[in-house]
Amino acid sequence: MVQSLADPLTDRFPEYRRGVVLGAVAYGVWGLFPLYWTLLGAAGALEALAHRMAWSLPVMIIVLWWIGRRRGTGFAPVIAVVRNRRKLGLLALAALLIAFNWGGYIWGVNNGRVVETALGYFTGPLVSVLIGVLLLGERLRVAQWVAVGLGTVAVVVLAVGYGQVPWVALVLAFSFSAYGLVKKLADVPAVESVGLEAAVAFVPAFAFICVLQISGTGTFGTLGLGHSLLLIGGGVVSCIPLLAFGGAAVRIPLSMIGLLQYLAPVLQFAFGVLVFHEAMPAERWIGFAIVWLGLIILTIDGTRQATQARS
Repeated sequence: MVQSLADPLTDRFPEYRRGVVLGAVAYGVWGLFPLYWTLLGAAGALEALAHRMAWSLPVMIIVLWWIGRRRGTGFAPVIAVVRNRRKLGLLALAALLIAFNWGGYIWGVNNGRVVETALGYFTGPLVSVLIGVLLLGERLRVAQWVAVGLGTVAVVVLAVGYGQVPWVALVLAFSFSAYGLVKKLADVPAVESVGLEAAVAFVPAFAFICVLQISGTGTFGTLGLGHSLLLIGGGVVSCIPLLAFGGAAVRIPLSMIGLLQYLAPVLQFAFGVLVFHEAMPAERWIGFAIVWLGLIILTIDGTRQATQARS
């Protein structure tokens, strides 16, 4: 009897552990992004973004071909989504939102605002809760209202500390939360979704790169092989965490995903303070502390609800 109960647990544990590793890889790579994009400071945010978008497509074509070959489906799942105008339209909107998010992030990293970009991803979960209320008509629990209220207070405190509204953080938080909402509405599997987003973004990104190169203002091929490889690598480093996240999402519960998601902004914050030596006066520490308190409340509440649902 003990053996019969232990076998399913033994079978599930490797998948759970693999899911945790994949989740840690996804958020860990996102957390290391400040180190990567600062190497492309000479290209500027728009050119780096264009290469990031353009080179994502070849990577995703290879991934989709490999998965289709293993499943014996080829590109049929992608073609099915393309024929669905509603889903294709939502993915086009998702591509626009993630491009906006990526561009804001690259600009922030290359303009001495790494800490503020971390704030954007810290406040993302709070913004997602707010979007759920405003657009989906969801009803919040008391703990969620408290967390959202603390997030609002934190923005005010940080605005005073920065001397202006932390717009980079707000752009990142709202664009990524809206991206998550659109992806939820599209309801397309992770790999096919990322592949089609890359396809939608490829044409404008490639056109922009061509304009830069023809006008002589592009940096691809003009600043050495290493710089060009970094521009190409932007597509690879963008797809890896998205694919790892997709693998994690089907193996571990959302409560664990919710805990792992803080790994990326924690690393970004650490790089901003310890590596790039960005200023952190007292009011910024207070603002971040309020955000962290809100996230702790939100995480505890979400974990409790998930436990009750499983029970």
